[in-house]
Amino acid sequence: MRHEDITIQDTIEAARFVLRPCRKSDAGLISMYANDDRVARGTRALPHPLPPGAVEAMIDRASQPDRTEDIWVIDGSGHGHAEALGLISLEKMDRHQSEVLYWIAPAFWNTGFATEALRALIAANPHQSDRIFAEVFQDNPGSARVLTNCEFDYLGDAEAFSVSRNATVPTWTYTRKMTG
Repeated sequence: MRHEDITIQDTIEAARFVLRPCRKSDAGLISMYANDDRVARGTRALPHPLPPGAVEAMIDRASQPDRTEDIWVIDGSGHGHAEALGLISLEKMDRHQSEVLYWIAPAFWNTGFATEALRALIAANPHQSDRIFAEVFQDNPGSARVLTNCEFDYLGDAEAFSVSRNATVPTWTYTRKMTG
């Protein structure tokens, strides 16, 4: 797939799950997880409480051919885990760069799923990015460890608005140069 054209979203294999495109049938489980305040507080865009239809709208946006973001469900059903463990997404930026975002349902925290999902995404490099960026809230050191475990380099401190917190929150920004 070309960097300029992300209309095809592939399934990406990992050891304990697959990263696959969202399906309409995922809405219930994703809504349940995303409506957990602990998940919402770790993201910039998830409101809390989650409004009705928000996940369905996200799934619809994720299937549009002109989208700039690919969203994968971390699906463990083929390996004896839950059908949805969390989400990971890659937002296309300019100059062959992307930004990765991810969250894991609290029941699966501290299992290594986020690190494994990010490593699988990096290995696949579906946007053929030269560089991937990430940002985590400073009160979420677990997500920062995921990035450093995946060879992201710390760039600096910044701030981002969190919808669920209705506040600007200090962040750490990271980057990873992709190899040829």
